[in-house]
Amino acid sequence: MSAELPPFDTSYRPKFTQPPNPGWGIGQGIHSTTDGNEWMQGEKKGWTVVETAKEEPMRLYQLMISGIVPRPIAFVSSVSETGIENIAPFSWFNMINFVPPMVNITCLNGPVRVHDTTNNVRATKQFTVNIISEPWVEQANITSIDAPESVSEWSLSGLTKAPSIHVKPARVKESAFSMECELFEAIDLIDPVTGKATSTMLLGYVKYIHIRNDMLTEKGVVDMTLFRPLSRMGDVTYARVGNGFRLARPVWEQEKDKVAALGLPTE
Repeated sequence: MSAELPPFDTSYRPKFTQPPNPGWGIGQGIHSTTDGNEWMQGEKKGWTVVETAKEEPMRLYQLMISGIVPRPIAFVSSVSETGIENIAPFSWFNMINFVPPMVNITCLNGPVRVHDTTNNVRATKQFTVNIISEPWVEQANITSIDAPESVSEWSLSGLTKAPSIHVKPARVKESAFSMECELFEAIDLIDPVTGKATSTMLLGYVKYIHIRNDMLTEKGVVDMTLFRPLSRMGDVTYARVGNGFRLARPVWEQEKDKVAALGLPTE
């Protein structure tokens, strides 16, 4: 499948640019820019509307994972009650709060058995989340294999276990950004039609964050050009971070005169 594609460019590094439309002004619609006009030309082909209750689950899955992109990836390490170590990637993941610091991961429940990660985290209340970077994506991807519950994906990956401070599950040494988490809450997501728990959302309370020093800027935040994190797209596609652009959040006191000049209310 990938043999016909050009080789991966390991020398590429993202850079920062201006935003797409630096001359845009408050109140101007999308047709005020050339790119906006071209974008809206596509609407002439019409719309496809999907009523989810009448659609096949696999079709919904394919549509949603290809349309809700890019999705960050949680590489989750957990341990069963009997001590079996598990590690697996999840792209239904995000940060949901910072006070307290929290993340969420959703694990799909299969037709035969519940996901190992769900069982492990429910039982032990602990897990780690490790962010995947370009140089070791193949090692991470092999852990998505449908191995039996008795098989630890760690041995297949060639990745290195790093000790955690607060939780039993190991961190991934190759990951430049890892989080030790306690289970805050596990929520079964019930299909309103069948009444079955099709997946489980795990809310994690982040107790410790581990960041490699060479990834930090002078301001103490992660530099994406060095971090090189990956995201998931549709199908079996991963995506790297492309060029970023700087676009400051507007401040009302600085913009309200422009709003008033358009005849719009400012109070």
